[in-house]
Amino acid sequence: MTGVLRRGRASLAFGFFAQGVAFALLVTRIPAIQDRYGVSDALLPAFLAAVPVLAGVGSVVTERLVKRIPPSRILRWSQPVVLLALLGVAAGDRMVELAVALAAFGLAVGALDASMNMLGVSLQRAYGRSIMLGFHAAYSLGGILGASLAWAGAHWDLALVVSYLPVVGVLLPAALVASRWYVDADGAGSAEEAGGAGKAEGIVFKALLPLCLVMTFAYIGDATVSNWSAKYLQDVLGSSEQLATVPYNVYMVTTLIGRAVGDFGVRRFGAVAVVRGGAIVAAVGFAVVAGAAGAWVGMAGFTLLGLGLCVIVPQTFAAAGRLFPGASDAAVARLNIFNYVGFLIGSPLVGALGDAWSYRGAMLVPMVLVLVTLVYARSFAAQPDRYGGGHERSRTADVGRGSNEL
Repeated sequence: MTGVLRRGRASLAFGFFAQGVAFALLVTRIPAIQDRYGVSDALLPAFLAAVPVLAGVGSVVTERLVKRIPPSRILRWSQPVVLLALLGVAAGDRMVELAVALAAFGLAVGALDASMNMLGVSLQRAYGRSIMLGFHAAYSLGGILGASLAWAGAHWDLALVVSYLPVVGVLLPAALVASRWYVDADGAGSAEEAGGAGKAEGIVFKALLPLCLVMTFAYIGDATVSNWSAKYLQDVLGSSEQLATVPYNVYMVTTLIGRAVGDFGVRRFGAVAVVRGGAIVAAVGFAVVAGAAGAWVGMAGFTLLGLGLCVIVPQTFAAAGRLFPGASDAAVARLNIFNYVGFLIGSPLVGALGDAWSYRGAMLVPMVLVLVTLVYARSFAAQPDRYGGGHERSRTADVGRGSNEL
């Protein structure tokens, strides 16, 4: 069993990595996609909003599917669809082809995000210690690589299909091979197994609501950085155009670093302390950004944001799995929807506040929202069991067999 779980962990980490590459390649080449298809500035927001909306639909459908189909199977086939849809975005030349490709991408991403995190939660339960942040670190690493590849494509003025095809050509077969070792670990029961879909509908969502709010607030913060950091640094803090591109890259790097070491923090101090610390660091980051006198101070604030926000989302998924060990798949699928809710709210919220009030003031709103996480921090406490350090239970108690060390 030890070797099976190790292979499952490595293969799932590659799935997270591949998804990070694919998503970064899409979002960082939006201007090139817009030019290729002649999408107007007025129509572009509709196309961009459609992806997370359809991803939410994909997550809802996945919750239904996992009552009959293992999450590993959904992940095995949704990841190739995401990669092929990405290639479809690059290969088309008519607006309708772009719409179809983005629709396929959105639906498949919802299924992919939900099933990946389902497997991550169930594997963490089998391990009996925190490993969830490591999977999201792999996603961050993929995002950095994808953004770098997109920069290279833009720098050398490569056609989208020329830029995307080699990446898909490598990742697609690799993902299919890696999917052979996905593990639907013990303890990841569906809502049906927990006592029926009706029971899950009434009980799971009520208890899940605090985590849904935390997920939404975390993604509002993330969307603020990804959509407004460059404009804020250039227009508000007076940086050069070149320097304005740096904060998001710094944010991604610090997100990777924070997630790479975050599991050790959870094992040592517990999830509640790590989430509280992350929320406080992120709030300080927003405060520094809002009050920055110059570009370099603003960049320091965005650096703190990466270190703070990066731990919240993975631990939110993990907390859902611990709260509902018999219905973790349903809990993760529902929680995943609020990923997209936060993404949809974040960018227009900051833009509207910036236009109506000021962009400095707008940065205080996600600061307050991320601080609300402190109110719900107890939702991250393990129930009868804890992961890590003095709180860690043996893996034997998690899966009922096997050695205590992996």
